[in-house]
Formats: sequence, structure tokens, C-alpha cells
Amino acid sequence: MTKDGLAPAPVNEVRLRGRLSQDPEERVLPSGDSVWTFRLVVGRTGERSGSRQTVDVLDCAVWSGRVLRSATSWRTGDVVEVAGAVRRRFFRAAGGAASRVEIEVASGRLIRRAASG
Repeated sequence: MTKDGLAPAPVNEVRLRGRLSQDPEERVLPSGDSVWTFRLVVGRTGERSGSRQTVDVLDCAVWSGRVLRSATSWRTGDVVEVAGAVRRRFFRAAGGAASRVEIEVASGRLIRRAASG
């Protein structure tokens, strides 16, 4: 509780900087909505508690806005920085109901283009 007796407001904010493991791709959902998705490889920082894993691979989704125009030009190997929120999305799959945790990107920018050639 805060001094005024109110519970602190929830926070769901994420900022990540990493490398794209593949080109962003557009998916058209059964609803007709379009979403651009990509995977971001992010190096782990801080204490790893004995884990040998040095990176995390995170699914990211861009639904609209200014960042969509930027994300469609990103390519495999580019280093980007994104900000947004963690979302758990539910959907129907062949085996029944399924869910996926992903980063819903609200803003993003290219940090460095991948080396060409």
C-alpha cells in the first residue's frame, strides 16, 4: 500500500534491444485483422542463477501505428529497440484453445542495420 492507503497502480512496460532472427512477416487473422510479427533475440543481463542460457527469443507483434511503417523495413540481423507491453493472446488452434505470450510493440526504432553480404 502507498501512504494514502491505495494499492500501487499496475505496471506492464517492456523495453528491449536485440537482433531480429528473421524478417518481420504479416499475418492476416481469421477476423481479417492484420498483424506483423517478428522474433527478437535479446542477450540476458545480470545474474543468470546458474543458467547456461545466454539469450532469450521473444515473439513480438505490431498491430498499427507509426512503428508498423518502420518494422516492415527491418530485416534479419538488424538490431532494434522496442517498447510495449507483455500480452497473453488466446486463439483457436487445430487441437483446441491455445495461447501465446508476446510483446505488443507500441514503439520501436532501428539501432543498427545488419551487415550485408
